[in-house]
Amino acid sequence: MTPSEFASRNFDSFLNQLKDLTRIPSCSWEGFDPVHLEESAQKVASLMLDSGLENVEILRIPGVHPYIYGDWLHAGNDKPTILLYAHHDVQPPMREELWKTPVYEPTIIGDRIYARGIADDKAGILVHLASVASWLKSDGKIPVNVKVIIEGEEEIGSAHLMQFLGQYSAKMQADVMVLADVGNYDTGIPSLTVSLRGLVTLQVEVKVMDHPLHSGLYGGPIPDPTLALSKILAGLVDDQGLLTIPELYKNVKPLTATEKAMMTSLGMTKSVFRDQAALEPAVDIFGEGYEILEKMWRQPSLVVNSIESGSRKAAGNVIMDSVWVKLGLRTSASISRDQALDLLKKRILELKPWNVSISFTEEKRGDYWMTDSTHPYFEAARQALVKGYGKEPVYIGSGGSIPFAGPFSEALGNVPALLTGIEDPYTNAHSENESLHLGDFKKAIISQIFLFEELAQTGKV
Repeated sequence: MTPSEFASRNFDSFLNQLKDLTRIPSCSWEGFDPVHLEESAQKVASLMLDSGLENVEILRIPGVHPYIYGDWLHAGNDKPTILLYAHHDVQPPMREELWKTPVYEPTIIGDRIYARGIADDKAGILVHLASVASWLKSDGKIPVNVKVIIEGEEEIGSAHLMQFLGQYSAKMQADVMVLADVGNYDTGIPSLTVSLRGLVTLQVEVKVMDHPLHSGLYGGPIPDPTLALSKILAGLVDDQGLLTIPELYKNVKPLTATEKAMMTSLGMTKSVFRDQAALEPAVDIFGEGYEILEKMWRQPSLVVNSIESGSRKAAGNVIMDSVWVKLGLRTSASISRDQALDLLKKRILELKPWNVSISFTEEKRGDYWMTDSTHPYFEAARQALVKGYGKEPVYIGSGGSIPFAGPFSEALGNVPALLTGIEDPYTNAHSENESLHLGDFKKAIISQIFLFEELAQTGKV
């Protein structure tokens, strides 16, 4: 039995392992019980051992959610070493009342399975472990040396990554990285992601007084903090959704003819995008055709992640004392995280009305990143995806961020990074009703099985 045949015959077993792991509510955000990160770390370690990996251990840094490591290093020094990355922490549930299935109970509806973390990124963990198990349990060996590292704080920005690398970089050394934490351009279309936008988040509090006051007795003379914030937010973008911070665009490189042709070939239209994003019928879309992809993959953007002033369920007739907002700024190659945060804060202060009080809490998540897709290992990945999906893969960018990607690649001597994954436009990775396409999950496992073989044939580069 070949490794790919083994994977097909044992797919239900791998799916059950994914279900068990997903049932653990391993949210890494502040305010969620960290005991679940410990539970998921132990579960991942157990699954690693079951797959046949050796030297399995939970790597710890004081005060940091646990990483899990395992390896199989018997292919020989003449064969490349592949480092497989995923993360076991997940996003918060968001609005639980909007979930159509229980948040942490994997539920199959049609050809998709729903639960928080099922795609981002616990399916990535199982793709790695299933591909390892399929080789070892069918052939008794893997044609390349394999290391697996599963992170526990990706969803909160990998804040301790450099500390982790300082302590464990020798253990991580490899010839190529595979990060199973992105997605395909569309369902059934295999994709290799070659660029990531950066991300910084900024919490802003606007305050006008010590406590709420009766809106009838005091309304009129006192500036409303939420109206003040609204004026600020409205001033941060123009009518076309572009940021009114020109420095963020100053060094954004225009698309080359090749890049424009590649994006155009993907066939993006307003109609396709409206369907993928489930937009309301009349809502505007900024850009046409390839411009939609360019805005997502190559240009900065700003969104309001959350805003809070008072209570929706108990809204009193008051002027609120303050309002809080969390902003997410996606950055391009032209600017660093520090510069982006400074420019955003400067613009907010420029827009501040009525001398309201403003305070900031900043978070530096990750920088823009791009990899060299001409490396021979990309051709190996292309061939593996063709065998796994039965289709030619496409090279895409991602509007999202993986803080791990750039620093880790640099720490390992700028080794090539192959970004793969099984999310698609309908996954809702950070929203309610996150889901995974079961057919693509299987194809991703089989593709990675072939990837080991293709990398072995390519050899050390």
